[in-house]
Amino acid sequence: MTVSLWGGRFAGGPSDALAALSKSTHFDWRLAHYDLAGSRAHARVLHKAGLLSDDDLETMLRGLRALAEDVTSGAFAPAEDDEDVHTALERGLIQRIGPEVGGRLRAGRSRNDQIAAQFRMYLRDQARLIGAKVLDVVQALVDQAAEHAEVAMPGRTHLQHAQPVLLAHHLQAHGWALLRDVERLIDWDRRAAVSPYGSGALAGSSLGLDPESVAHDLGMPCSVENSIDGTASRDFAAEFAFVAAMTAVDISRLAEEIILWATAEFAFVTLDDAYSTGSSIMPQKKNPDVAELARGKAGRLIGDLTGLLATLKGLPLAYNRDLQEDKEPVFDAVDTLEVLLPAVSGMVATLTFHRERMESLAPQGFSLATDVAEWLVREGVAFRDAHDIAGACVRHCEEQGIGLEDLADDDLRRISDHLTPDVRSVLTVRGSLVSRNAHGGTAPARVGEQRSHQLRQVDRARHWVQEMPLVRD
Repeated sequence: MTVSLWGGRFAGGPSDALAALSKSTHFDWRLAHYDLAGSRAHARVLHKAGLLSDDDLETMLRGLRALAEDVTSGAFAPAEDDEDVHTALERGLIQRIGPEVGGRLRAGRSRNDQIAAQFRMYLRDQARLIGAKVLDVVQALVDQAAEHAEVAMPGRTHLQHAQPVLLAHHLQAHGWALLRDVERLIDWDRRAAVSPYGSGALAGSSLGLDPESVAHDLGMPCSVENSIDGTASRDFAAEFAFVAAMTAVDISRLAEEIILWATAEFAFVTLDDAYSTGSSIMPQKKNPDVAELARGKAGRLIGDLTGLLATLKGLPLAYNRDLQEDKEPVFDAVDTLEVLLPAVSGMVATLTFHRERMESLAPQGFSLATDVAEWLVREGVAFRDAHDIAGACVRHCEEQGIGLEDLADDDLRRISDHLTPDVRSVLTVRGSLVSRNAHGGTAPARVGEQRSHQLRQVDRARHWVQEMPLVRD
């Protein structure tokens, strides 16, 4: 049985080449259950408008539910000559309930509003599934931070030693970036939860259908304000692709550090065997493949976003067939994150941190020089002068081959009258850390408070990811 959703004005069917070019079931079949949910909602508004009898509605809903079961079990799948998911499912429905009732479902709707609605529904589910996996990475970071709450490490700018920080502070910084990605999904969902159903091809319907009723059946609070915007806009897809790419970029930055930290030169971490690989020729190798793949896949997701934006940039209103190209980049972003994120959370959770190595390097590179300058400021010295005096301390230490903590009393007096032996109170890593006790600083007390706040944010986001949109059967 062959079903086509168009063709009445054509004397013949499409060429094989056009049919092959137009076909999309190999990627849009994943929307089948969303299409069927939309069809159930549409059947109800047809009935409400007096266009379906009570018996026809019952027959149609029974057929759609049976078809959904067959799609789930695999008993029904797209045929070779099905153009898209909509065509395949209409064929399946007509096979089950006949053309007289099955053929009534298409009234008042178009593939243009169907696909726009189904794409939104699919992404709203995926946003929650991906958000949950991002939260798993955040949880792994927070757990490691709690386990190493007092461990100091060299904080860096320009990849050079800058100031000592707590490892927990550093790990939680990555956690905040990823939490913002989840918050972006939550915010995105508010704009995406608007149903284009009822827009028809572009101008709406003359059949007295109720778009708001369909929207509620599909788990959305309202329908679109403008039928042209409803069928032609894909900013919801582009915005989702941006959040996916931003998430991948944030993961990539974490991955880059793990790659560095696992080198012999850094020796900050050891990767668990379950999350690293070996070499086919060098038996000593233990490679950070998860982190390297995370870094590489970020480029892929950036490509998904830019490709979609390039597709959209020149499209006049309303629907254009170019929009067949809107789904594969976003599907690829979804599929990539679904595979990547569990590997990253597992890698982070099983990292072994080498505390002694990190703490031994924390004061290196004169990383306490800023503490000298700030001590001078607290003693009443202008920061411009304090900066120069602290720099002179560093220059003297470099010439003598000693550290700041090795400066003798005579050295301090020769460098500046403002320097007294009391400056040594800040020339320890612990003293430096404790002194940075303003909100957001790396002092242990502040980092502990920050971690509690971060965990509350994770719990709040967990509620959202667990609340899947309710779609009426």
